[in-house]
Amino acid sequence: MLVKYNIGDIVKMRKPHPCGGDEWEVMRTGVDFRIKCTTCGRVLLLPRPKFEKSVKKIVASKATD
Repeated sequence: MLVKYNIGDIVKMRKPHPCGGDEWEVMRTGVDFRIKCTTCGRVLLLPRPKFEKSVKKIVASKATD
């Protein structure tokens, strides 16, 4: 099943970040995803397959559909 991720979505990841936060904001989508930790502000760039495997669920969506 293909899940559509939008810029501004908040996603919960399977593993927590070393700062203790496990919720990230999607800043860029495409072949790779840029995500920002909502706790400490760290920005990561992940390839799409690794990102999709790591996401547990979408906490908040900014979808306009």
